Amino acid sequence: MTDQDDRDCIQVTERDPSAFGELYERYVDRIYNYVYYRVSNVHDAEDLTSRTFYRALSHLHTYEDRGIPLSAWLYRIAHNLVANWHRDRARRPVVALDQLVLKSRDSERAEDVVESQDSARLLREGMRKLDPARQELLVLKFSQGLSNAEIGEIMGRSEGAIKSLYHRTLLALR
Repeated sequence: MTDQDDRDCIQVTERDPSAFGELYERYVDRIYNYVYYRVSNVHDAEDLTSRTFYRALSHLHTYEDRGIPLSAWLYRIAHNLVANWHRDRARRPVVALDQLVLKSRDSERAEDVVESQDSARLLREGMRKLDPARQELLVLKFSQGLSNAEIGEIMGRSEGAIKSLYHRTLLALR
């Protein structure tokens, strides 16, 4: 789908809110993945994803087409909800029990599975040491495959600032 398809769908949705389902289907997986990588909890990711789309539908009349993809607007809504979620959790700490579990395929050796789990654990530990902006940058870049310009729009920074932050983040992970 193109940006023009999004604009057409928005116009139809403004007249008939039930048409929003097409936009939802188009973006729900990407928004969910982004939110999940930021909160690391299936239940909260589902909740925040649904709230993202509810807020988008409720405020669709405020969306302005400024040449920026609709997806950037949705990511921005999700970003704000995730930031609020983290702020609220900081006030009320909760012990997270969800952990990434890598499922072993029949063809994998036990050593390979353990090594993969160790690598994933080390990466998660390294990311947890980063500040939230750097964590978000990595999720948007690698999990969502967004460009620096799109990430800049979501994070409210220039493309150059994103490039610089990305470089410093990679150095910090080493």
